[in-house]
Amino acid sequence: MARPDKSAAVAELVEDFRSAQATVLTEYRGLSVTSMKALRRSLGADTKYSVVKNTLTKIAAKEAGVSVPDELLKGPSAVAFIKGDPITAAKSLKNFQKENPLLVIKGGIFEGKSISVAEIMKLADLESREVLLAKLAGAMKASLAKAARSFDALRIKREAESGTPTPVAEVVAEAPAESAPEVTPEN
Repeated sequence: MARPDKSAAVAELVEDFRSAQATVLTEYRGLSVTSMKALRRSLGADTKYSVVKNTLTKIAAKEAGVSVPDELLKGPSAVAFIKGDPITAAKSLKNFQKENPLLVIKGGIFEGKSISVAEIMKLADLESREVLLAKLAGAMKASLAKAARSFDALRIKREAESGTPTPVAEVVAEAPAESAPEVTPEN
């Protein structure tokens, strides 16, 4: 490669490192072109999977302020620059590796820190962001329902202590007029 081509390649890699949420380095030795295309498709549009030269990757990572361990830059390397959900990309890599054992995941960078293959596999085992948010919403809804039942039990206990049940409708009707908002029909 001529010098201007190398500097352009380094500049592109620097931008990829800076814009990526996570980066995973792999060894692709033995994979066919068809397999590489299938891997790129499985990673989705938010992940850029590129075959890179180790020396250019090292230079670009240094310029981008990312520390890439030297052991990750041995042998033929390809880098997955993950701009979307790292969990989804990790799952795709893990599933592809099951079907194609020639793909070797070397390690990666997540939130600026070096991560091992075991940590990438742990990421792959996590549920997706949507599932985790749905579980959080369910837990919050359950907590609110529990709080509502507690408040209702407190109301029932107070009514039992006073001996006179007071329906909610009567409490609202007895409220002073100045505290109630004025309702006017709209035409």
